[in-house]
Amino acid sequence: MNTPNPYAAPKAPVADETLVLPGNFTPGGRARPSRSGWTWIADGWRYFMKAPAIWIAIVVVMVAISFAANFIPFVGPLAFAVLTPVFAGGVMLGCRALDEGKELEFTHLFAGFRTQFGDLAVLGAIYLGCVFAIGLVIALITGASMFAMMSGGQNPAMATGAIAGMLLAVLIGLALFVPVAMLMWFAPALVVLNQVPPVEALKQSWSGCVKNIVPFLVYSVALLFLALAASLPLLLGWLALGPVMAASIYTSYRDVYLS
Repeated sequence: MNTPNPYAAPKAPVADETLVLPGNFTPGGRARPSRSGWTWIADGWRYFMKAPAIWIAIVVVMVAISFAANFIPFVGPLAFAVLTPVFAGGVMLGCRALDEGKELEFTHLFAGFRTQFGDLAVLGAIYLGCVFAIGLVIALITGASMFAMMSGGQNPAMATGAIAGMLLAVLIGLALFVPVAMLMWFAPALVVLNQVPPVEALKQSWSGCVKNIVPFLVYSVALLFLALAASLPLLLGWLALGPVMAASIYTSYRDVYLS
């Protein structure tokens, strides 16, 4: 009789490891109560307190990378914009590790380069295209206003109209950026945690945000006051608020898409 070798490699096919999140995933998300806007921030603080030193290191390095990218003419800012969802995906994996009772590691910041990098970079390219389009609209309006100001000479009415045109351009730019933010808010988490394709992730992110307009209004107002408070002591408060904001993206994702 042949005795099986307990040390032999398994002959049955073994599936690749996949990320399994707790709860049931709800495609497109679900509506949450208005108080969830504050809960996302409070839960973000809880995640920050689990590993404050690592969170601060992640924020400092991200700021350093963004500054360094701006010193590389033309290519640097473009590359950073494309890679921003990649870094965000890594942070989402770090938050997922905290959820599993594991430790947040500094290397989580770069985990998106090893997991779903291509899809995350596609998100970055789409984001860059949207920002470029918004910038083009602002430039066209601002350029027309500047031309009116210069051609008006000393005419006060022309100068006032030009200034109003530039303010209008800024407001239009902000209004156009809100939909882009809605498309991108949940997309990196959906891609890296649920393997949702990039375009579908953008659609689901949009759906999740639309269903939770009121909680996001609460979130935005609360975050505005926290940002003002964090900026008072030489911006040092951002060493905590930055990680809380990053973690709140994950906590909002979990609240909206997992039940």
